[in-house]
Amino acid sequence: MLDERWIKSLHVESMRHADLHAERAAHVLFQASTIGALLDGSFDGDLTFEELGERGDLGLGTLNGLDGEMIAVDGEFFRADVDGAVTEVGEEERTPFAVVTWFEPTVEGEITAGLDHESTLAALDAMARSESSFAVRLDGRFASVRARSVPRQSPPYRPLAEVVADQHIFELTDVEGTMVGFRFPAYVEGIEVAGYHLHFVDAERRRGGHVLGSRSSGPLRARIDPSDDLHIELPPAIDLADPDLAAATHAAIDAAERG
Repeated sequence: MLDERWIKSLHVESMRHADLHAERAAHVLFQASTIGALLDGSFDGDLTFEELGERGDLGLGTLNGLDGEMIAVDGEFFRADVDGAVTEVGEEERTPFAVVTWFEPTVEGEITAGLDHESTLAALDAMARSESSFAVRLDGRFASVRARSVPRQSPPYRPLAEVVADQHIFELTDVEGTMVGFRFPAYVEGIEVAGYHLHFVDAERRRGGHVLGSRSSGPLRARIDPSDDLHIELPPAIDLADPDLAAATHAAIDAAERG
């Protein structure tokens, strides 16, 4: 049974690849696969970045074989490799997991300079004034961004929690750039990452990764796009996780996504 809070807070529509069609609807989140499938080692997807680009211009994810951290900004797709070096993603490449949206923020504001990561997230929560899901973009200068990426994997794939043990963590200092991502409610774990999931790319599009921590050095421009509509493309043999399994997957997601 789906949790009643899930039904009320987020409309979920699942589809298979054959049912995909391009659409440009505002305030709709599109997701390839589920975080639960990624945790189980489903690192090959059937969705190309050309197709993903038809569903949104801002977001995050990864590439087949878990080959780096993907950052989507202004309709461009970038990959941060295991050392944090950023390159553009080709349209023909594929993703086993990604979340994108046509970013049309309805909430905008400025976050005070000099905040650590948790304080920045608290400021975003206060700005959103809502428990709904939302996409977020932060632009500005950071004294530091603590980030990570993981090495490309080869079949047979290990579970994500084991792969993360090999992650490379690096520090970007005195850097201007963009942090993008999403916040989801706690009871969606298994389908999505509960709480904040953020990736970073610098202004020159040369360095980036999955965000583990940060401290701003200047004021940050914050933009928020709330959404209660999630469309999920399910690859073959992948089904929606039951939100009631959130407690069982929390520790694995926490280790995999937050280091």
